[in-house]
Amino acid sequence: MTIRTARAAPPQSPVLLRETLGSIAVLTLNRPEARNSLSEGLIAELDTALSEISDDVKVRAVVIAANGNVFSAGHDLKELSARRSDPDRGRAYFAGIMTACSAMMQAIVHLPKPVVAAVQGVATAAGCQLVASCDLAVASEAATFATPGVDIGLFCSTPMVALSRNVPRKQAMEMLLTGEPVSAATAKNIGLVNRVVAAGTERDAAIALAQKVALKSTYTVKLGKAAFYHQAEMSLAGAYRYAAEVMTENMMARDAEEGIGAFIEKREPKWQDK
Repeated sequence: MTIRTARAAPPQSPVLLRETLGSIAVLTLNRPEARNSLSEGLIAELDTALSEISDDVKVRAVVIAANGNVFSAGHDLKELSARRSDPDRGRAYFAGIMTACSAMMQAIVHLPKPVVAAVQGVATAAGCQLVASCDLAVASEAATFATPGVDIGLFCSTPMVALSRNVPRKQAMEMLLTGEPVSAATAKNIGLVNRVVAAGTERDAAIALAQKVALKSTYTVKLGKAAFYHQAEMSLAGAYRYAAEVMTENMMARDAEEGIGAFIEKREPKWQDK
């Protein structure tokens, strides 16, 4: 008699990979078979990683990249659709996912360290939102960007928040209302990405850009990043009042004193990050 033994399920790859390159943390979306869609698990992993990095003094900048041909196709629509059978047709689950994703995007903005997106391919819907939420973005010349929710009856309302804070209003509305993709070159022209590089070099280019920022005082970068996003929501007069207060605080910092002194004395500054 032949005895059949149950085969163990193959181990699943982690949905998010983390690598440390000197002072740079590289977070890589690792769901290529699902077009790196932002599943419940991946959103949670990103949020946890950002929280850990926030308190890690060894990390001075972050790069968010992705494996496969697609940077991210947005929310996992199969995962969402599976909850239609819930008693409330999925309302509570949908609310939870959208709230969690919005919190993760805000965690990028509130992270006291610069975050650079390395976009190798398609970034759509919440994937485009992820790029827009990063402080800086480097794109492959093969990358494309879109907010195509309107094509499936689901307007990209949460991606709209980040997109409309990156690109001019009419360009944002065109992307949101038509759902049509824009090229990497167009994305650069409208301010969605900083640089467009040859395909296959975007990850290295993003890391190099992150390393350049990582050479600065972490205290100064933390203060400046927070001030940038805070003043953007204020009136002109209010923004100037607030920025003047930040500049005064910054001038009292040890690194400002050292940096100004080094500039006057024509030498390299020695940061103490305070």
